[in-house]
Amino acid sequence: MTADPLPPFDTAPPVDGAQDFEREATDPHCMSDTESDAVLHGAPWRRLAVVGDSLAEGLGDPVPGYRTACWADRLARALRRSVPDLAYLNLGRRGLTAKQVRAEQAEPAAAFSPDLLGVVCGGNDLLLPGFDPRALASELDRLFDTLGAPGTTLFVYALANVVDAIPELRGGPLEKGVEVLNEVTREVADRHGALVVQMHGHPASADRDLFSADRVHASARGHAVIAATTIRALASRIPAAEFSTGER
Repeated sequence: MTADPLPPFDTAPPVDGAQDFEREATDPHCMSDTESDAVLHGAPWRRLAVVGDSLAEGLGDPVPGYRTACWADRLARALRRSVPDLAYLNLGRRGLTAKQVRAEQAEPAAAFSPDLLGVVCGGNDLLLPGFDPRALASELDRLFDTLGAPGTTLFVYALANVVDAIPELRGGPLEKGVEVLNEVTREVADRHGALVVQMHGHPASADRDLFSADRVHASARGHAVIAATTIRALASRIPAAEFSTGER
């Protein structure tokens, strides 16, 4: 299976005619190329795959001062600077439930033979009438059983709760729902040895511009922050360099 090439970063100039991504460059929650190169030094992965719903696909509103690129593309670009021959496949598609992700994406993802695999799904299950956390956990277990081949680093997300940024949503279904989704995700990840990237409670989670206008998807800034947080989390799975003392 051949992975699609990475789309280019958004290089279109802003309205005033001057290309300017200074806000991203000075955002303490984002990550420069220099920093990500240092964090990812010695990264062992050669094949990155992403499965899931619209967050995996990369939907989100643009934000002035930030490049338009989803977290997964940003991660792939960062890895390719350390691993130039990295293969990358993103199967994410909007609107899918966990069951649909498993039915439509598990087989092609497994055929790609990734050694680094991101899974982002469950949010659409949460929005369905009669949402059953146990049924979601069962679907995620089955998905991880298919994708968790020996030597594969799996990673998932504990999502930021939009109520942190929009307090008027407190007490509504989203507040409790995201907490339940995160709890299910953490429990399944623990059973399968998957890495959990912690966006829940992130220092930037109370910033309104982390989210798109629909209050569901990450904005361009949100994707930049997610990518930086993912890279920092993955650093814990990079084997420490071994140095010789010269002694025998």
